[in-house]
Amino acid sequence: MEAIANVSRVWRRSLLGFALAVVLPLVTGCGDAEPPSPAARPTPLAAKLPVHTRAVPGVPHILVDAGGQATKLACSTCHSMKQAVPTQRGGSGLRLFHQGLEVAHGNLTCLSCHNPDDYDALRLADGRRVPFERVMDLCAQCHGPQARDYAHGAHGGMSGYWDRTRGTQVRNQCTHCHAPHAPAYPTMRPTFKPRDRFLPVRSESHDD
Repeated sequence: MEAIANVSRVWRRSLLGFALAVVLPLVTGCGDAEPPSPAARPTPLAAKLPVHTRAVPGVPHILVDAGGQATKLACSTCHSMKQAVPTQRGGSGLRLFHQGLEVAHGNLTCLSCHNPDDYDALRLADGRRVPFERVMDLCAQCHGPQARDYAHGAHGGMSGYWDRTRGTQVRNQCTHCHAPHAPAYPTMRPTFKPRDRFLPVRSESHDD
């Protein structure tokens, strides 16, 4: 009987210890729980530096001789006094200005891009005015694939950093690389690679 009583006391103590181990943390709110280590906490993403797009010149000017002194004149100075010619392409037939201007840009005329109501600005295909500083809006309406590639960084002569958490990304605009009146690059003929002075020259022998 005494052995049975001892076993009973052991079981009661075990059950009491188990109950304290389970219930006590719930009652006290786990106040002794350790906070998560710093390594386990999510780290915020590094701030990305901005994309810097190089500015293009604003309203173009021409230099004229005013009494022996060079003076800048905006396009509208003369064009506001002349009737626009919708069929004009380049400088052919002009007597005062732009005589040497050649246009090789599809079938565009001057007024396809220049604003006949305001020669200090350009115009979109739907007639909306666009300043010279936003020339890319004008180009993108016809050159969709190039505009798409530019948006993804594959066109435009990018320099700087792809990873903008490390440094600034610098982008060109269309007219930094393309002449607006003749935007195509000249045809290039591929040539052989120059001989590398660090590579051994292999002499070839020919059997006669």
